Amino acid sequence: MKRAFVLLACAWGLLPLGAAPLPRLRVSENQHFLVTEQGAPFFYLGDTAWELFHRTTREDAEFYLKDRAAKQFTVIQAVVLAELDGLHVPNAYGHTPLVGDDPTKPDERYFQHVDWIVNKAEALGLYVGMLPTWGDKWNQKWGQGPALFTAENAAAYGEGLGRRYRDKPIIWILGGDRPVESEAHKAILRALARGLRAGDGGTHLMTLHPCGGRGSAEWFHDDGWLAFNLRQNGHGAEFSRYAKTRADYDRQPAKPVIDGEPLYEDHPLAFKAAEQGYSLAADVRRALYWDLFSGACGHTYGHHSVWQLWQPGRQPVNHPLLPWRAALDQPGAGQMQFGRRLLESRPVLTRVPDDGVLAPAAVTNAVPGAGRYRFAATRDAHGRYAFVYAPAGRPFGVRMDKLSGPVVRAWWFDPRTGAATRAGEFPNTGTRTFVTPTPGEALDWVLALDDAAQNYPPPGTPAPAPPAR
Repeated sequence: MKRAFVLLACAWGLLPLGAAPLPRLRVSENQHFLVTEQGAPFFYLGDTAWELFHRTTREDAEFYLKDRAAKQFTVIQAVVLAELDGLHVPNAYGHTPLVGDDPTKPDERYFQHVDWIVNKAEALGLYVGMLPTWGDKWNQKWGQGPALFTAENAAAYGEGLGRRYRDKPIIWILGGDRPVESEAHKAILRALARGLRAGDGGTHLMTLHPCGGRGSAEWFHDDGWLAFNLRQNGHGAEFSRYAKTRADYDRQPAKPVIDGEPLYEDHPLAFKAAEQGYSLAADVRRALYWDLFSGACGHTYGHHSVWQLWQPGRQPVNHPLLPWRAALDQPGAGQMQFGRRLLESRPVLTRVPDDGVLAPAAVTNAVPGAGRYRFAATRDAHGRYAFVYAPAGRPFGVRMDKLSGPVVRAWWFDPRTGAATRAGEFPNTGTRTFVTPTPGEALDWVLALDDAAQNYPPPGTPAPAPPAR
């Protein structure tokens, strides 16, 4: 095995020096958030571009990355050994990733294109959530495959990949949309994690992308390599899927949790386009706020055309509606940054999920709403602020005693535009009823409540820009 590592070290090239590095990331002291090495909060706002390394020219990749950077995304999730026959269909320059389907024999020409994209992302301030492989390469339950990984070659492949990207802004994402069904599968994934850590010296966070409706915690919560839990809450529109984020938040020992694949924009609902139609921006906004207010420290967006980089002339997967370049400007993509701004406009590292902010509905004695219209709430652990997500226009009650101070300042925050409007000041007593500014099933709002003595800026006020790089 040692000899395999030595040979692999020769096979894997080294990255050229690029721009000044982005800060390294770690888990916060309270184990519920991601922070930079200096301790500043890091908001994981991801986009699923699974086929980025496989299906783009450099011009395409730059166009895509500049768009996502402008929309304030922070992480781009992409796969090295891609899903759509990524082993055998060449990239835009005619190269495949492995010689003879051997994970210990990378094709340097393919990886030079991956290098270029990673460097371009870094120059634009973006981290890469890098999946070493899609799951069909270790569990060909469905998909192109072939299943080529063993524990031994997974460790060798991981070490080479880790060494190559040791000094790059990478978050390792193992798995790739397949269930872990055997001890052999666990052994492969753990070996891959060991290899990555041996190669990068433990400098990068690591997690696992599971199959639909499940989370990394199910198999690996207690493993030391799993820095934070990733869920795939999947492509339905009901709150029940997103309630699982809170369940992972509550696990012990505590680890941060993120939804790495929620409902995509313009995706067939529950994969049933004929019966249920396609998702809208309102659907992906609900997923954003449900996840964040249930304890997630970030969120991942996806568009059904963008993940597969579909364009005319390519075989479509599950009936995409428009070419990927046009899909970049669908409204949900631009609205994700407003959720990020909202949370960053208040103290981040003391935020906790708490539906107890909501007064129980009089008839059901439960949190208002259900299904697509379930309300959700989060607050500062010290009571300095609280947010309530109202997915539909209707009255709802708030327990004012969840906030500190004698006076509460209220705001309405518009998830569609990021604008905030003052809604008055109220004594901090009892339960108060609020009514969203506009009624309607797709007209969601966030109620922001502040301890007035804190004198916070309007919710959603952008945080100061980082120094120019």
